[in-house]
Amino acid sequence: MTLPAEFLSDAKALLGDKGWRMDAESLEDVATPWRGTFQGHTPFLALPASTQQVADLVKLCRTHKVAITPQGGNTGLVDAGTPHGEIVLSLRRMQTVRAVDPFNNSLTIEAGAPLVKAQEAADQVRRLFPLSLGSEGTATIGGLISTNAGGVAVLRYGMMRDLILGLEVVLPTGEIWDGLSGLRKNNTGYDLKHLFAGAEGTLGIITAATLKLFPKVAKSTAWISCESAGAVVELLALTRDHAGDTVTSFEIIPANAITMVQSEMPDVRDPQPSDLPWRVLCEISMASEAHARDVMETALQSAFEAGLAADAVIAESLTQAKSFWTIRESIPLCKRAYGTAINHDISVPVSQIPGFLDRAEQAIHEVSPSAEIIAFGHVGDGNLHYSACEPKEATAPILSNHAAEITRIVHEEAMAFGGSISAEHGVGRLKRDELETIRPAAATATMKAIKAALDPDRIMNPNRVVSLD
Repeated sequence: MTLPAEFLSDAKALLGDKGWRMDAESLEDVATPWRGTFQGHTPFLALPASTQQVADLVKLCRTHKVAITPQGGNTGLVDAGTPHGEIVLSLRRMQTVRAVDPFNNSLTIEAGAPLVKAQEAADQVRRLFPLSLGSEGTATIGGLISTNAGGVAVLRYGMMRDLILGLEVVLPTGEIWDGLSGLRKNNTGYDLKHLFAGAEGTLGIITAATLKLFPKVAKSTAWISCESAGAVVELLALTRDHAGDTVTSFEIIPANAITMVQSEMPDVRDPQPSDLPWRVLCEISMASEAHARDVMETALQSAFEAGLAADAVIAESLTQAKSFWTIRESIPLCKRAYGTAINHDISVPVSQIPGFLDRAEQAIHEVSPSAEIIAFGHVGDGNLHYSACEPKEATAPILSNHAAEITRIVHEEAMAFGGSISAEHGVGRLKRDELETIRPAAATATMKAIKAALDPDRIMNPNRVVSLD
């Protein structure tokens, strides 16, 4: 894309010397997401330092019909933040914590701040911002809201959308909507903040957010061995019978994923070697560590008696708990060592997880008998990260010729069990067209109408989520 000379001149003057880049290295960096799955291209990187600069730049882009791809930490997985000819607008210079109100349990922070900065700001006033995921040192607040990120604590605290009190957004017209309310009750019409959460930058640019904080909690963390996915689902129900909504995380991990992590990270120790096929990483959070442990022990005793858990170990220290989580959080990176890995982010009702796993694996093995299935993730909310991996010992590519067929199987089975083909990673360009064929027609039409009304010039992250072409 060749940018108009007048646009370039005005944009550079507006942003100042520190506010733009056109060197090849910088442009290549923002055009290549962290996993390297997609390769994009961009002629210009904008680095505004204030909401007003963002607004003025959007107005300039609208005047010259220059399309924008907003980008957070560049950790996305669905080709939403990778530019394909658009200029990139990065808020990495906008990271200020504007306000912390421990009595209102709220935090206002700029959208370019990494997630860890919000967590640390909350911790300084003895509060908790509960969103947690593997890329929290890189993923930004704006990106997390735009993709409605999930993470490992959804079971108790909900998705990113559930953690927002208010937003500040630059609209495609360049107008600034200041909706940074700290109110939990505000019935004054359409709740606009939810419109922008999950919109992946197609309706406006989030520049700041007011987020919910929670009381600090103590945790009890357990690593549990189970004989079947069905037992895992029943174990979740039993644990919640004992602990209620204090069950913060409930992650399912297959034994072959542990083997995979250890092959790539020899220093990682299996907390509980076993021939059983499944592990559960369970975390209970309460005000008192002793109380949380008591509840965990009681729940596990009941699980043993019911035959739902074969063995378990409860972390004796924060260091040991972190070692459990290291295994879980290393799975996505270690999968890359397998070469070909056909990855999916699906969800089904929790009760349907065992049936989905059985049917999907059987169907995939009919297509590619040697494919190694690694299915892990947030069983507490029904979200599985489901991968068909190339066997590491394979001497020739096996899966590459079956990628489309395997994806079709996984998605069809997820839908057959009442699920979704996009659970927490978003839509982007990757799933846009497929979702249009399976989403109710009225929903797609409504989304297109909203997009057309707010962004008639189609400059805001075009061709992501829905297409107006």
